[in-house]
Amino acid sequence: MGRPLRVKPVTTGTTRRGFFKRTSSAAVALASTPMLSVADIGAAGSSPFQHGVASGDPLSDRVILWTRVTPRKPRPSIEVRYVVATDPKLRRVVARGEARADASRDYTVKVDPVGLRPGTTYYYRFAVEDAKSPVGRTKTLPVGPTSSLRMAVVSCSNHAAGYFNAYARIAARADLDLVMHLGDYLYEYGAGQYGAVRTPEPATEMISLADYRMRHAQYKRDVDSQAMHRQHPLVAIWDDHETANNAWKNGAENHQPATEGDWAARVTAALQAYYEWMPVREVDPTNPRRNNRAYAYGDLVDLIMLEERLGARSQQIDGSIPTPFGNAFTQTGAFADPTRQLLGAEEEAWLFNRLRTSPAKWKFLGQGVMFAQLKAPGYGYPNAYGGGLFLNSDQWDGYQPARDRVYEVLKGDAVNAPVNNVVVLTGDIHSSWASDLSQDPNNPVVAAGGYDPVTGQGSRAVEFVGTSVSSPGIDSDTTGAIAGALRSANPHFKYINLFRRGYMLVDVSPQRVVGEWWHVDTVASVSNVETFAVAFETTFGSNRLQASAQTPSRANPPALAADLPPGDD
Repeated sequence: MGRPLRVKPVTTGTTRRGFFKRTSSAAVALASTPMLSVADIGAAGSSPFQHGVASGDPLSDRVILWTRVTPRKPRPSIEVRYVVATDPKLRRVVARGEARADASRDYTVKVDPVGLRPGTTYYYRFAVEDAKSPVGRTKTLPVGPTSSLRMAVVSCSNHAAGYFNAYARIAARADLDLVMHLGDYLYEYGAGQYGAVRTPEPATEMISLADYRMRHAQYKRDVDSQAMHRQHPLVAIWDDHETANNAWKNGAENHQPATEGDWAARVTAALQAYYEWMPVREVDPTNPRRNNRAYAYGDLVDLIMLEERLGARSQQIDGSIPTPFGNAFTQTGAFADPTRQLLGAEEEAWLFNRLRTSPAKWKFLGQGVMFAQLKAPGYGYPNAYGGGLFLNSDQWDGYQPARDRVYEVLKGDAVNAPVNNVVVLTGDIHSSWASDLSQDPNNPVVAAGGYDPVTGQGSRAVEFVGTSVSSPGIDSDTTGAIAGALRSANPHFKYINLFRRGYMLVDVSPQRVVGEWWHVDTVASVSNVETFAVAFETTFGSNRLQASAQTPSRANPPALAADLPPGDD
């Protein structure tokens, strides 16, 4: 999720984010800063591993291991060694090898050691000459009967807006299997444009490949980001700010071709840096925009990750009906055009087939923008399907025919059985939400396709929306008045918190999925304080939410990665 005002040029009025952030800030004059060479940066530090280590995209027999080498002097290519072991002191080595860091990939390194055991915690380290990286910790996916999954879910980590205290709290949890990042891993804005707690590098908006690389490098130098990546494998999907605010297939709200060049060239630069600097695999090297993929977590969960920005999304339509919550819209006219796409026909077909054929007990959709309907309070709500004023045209509300096609799959038909036990996991909106998912939540007649907010009947799936790591929400809603007004107009929401930062913890068994919201006390300074807020769960076969409780930590989890004494391998 991004800022409500365009950066260039400064405008009045709102975009879809106007509801979530009201400020009077304007774009500031930006001073250019010189780009440091790799050699210059390396000379400033004693270790070539200034950006830590990371792992991600785990499979049952392999996992991506990542680092970046900062050379002490310019050289075209650098030999990097790595080891993988089953113990934190790296004495029981199961894999070792070599890779090369070179300038063409900004000296980043990704290796994908194969032959690992399913459902196993591993420890790894890189080395260049006599220098060694921190020890990292990762885990492969299980196969077959699986009794549990415990993971953290994060999104919207804006370095300029505050400190990544949520990452630090996640790093301290030894019992997690993985971390799911639902997008806006980094933000494109320049200094003072969206957050003033820390200064972005470069100080200008990132547009070129050098810009995107420098910003990724800054994020990877953050100590809390390094800690989180070091301890847990990452499964990530991008949203818009990995390129530019409100991105769609052929442009973005925060991209002006007259001054910022060709959109396709900017996307190419952004994705090249993304694939270099993130511990992820390229799904299709011939089409970097294709990033939808799925992971079988044993027979327990199918983790289905959706690409919703760059592959096929039609341009957003701005709302034109003014309300105190921003410009709203009705789902009529162009909003009802079935040819407008969010996923696109190819990804839709892939998703629908995966939902219908998955043998997993639970189907998780990891994706960027809210699936549940969000209507403005105080404007009348006819029971007729689609009635009312909708607030956010960038989320699924702005693409109702596309959402209807998903509901048709969930409901089933004469040929296909209904799809049950679907949990949608969402980021983007800088706030915490829990909701039942009904195609017509404001219609109380279940027999007519509606929804009963007391019993949850009529719900086809559930959605957990996580707050941001650091990006601002509605910080003034400390009394919950705005959240309460929204709940009164949207009966399918069971929980809304609009101003706390933090992360979600999702705990899964064959019988239920529990979503917990954990909030940090501040992002304005470094802090280790976190608070459990609330928990909701869905039980197997129910397709609806009910209140739950904090889940216990696992007993005796594998040890966290720690620094080894000099000479101890």
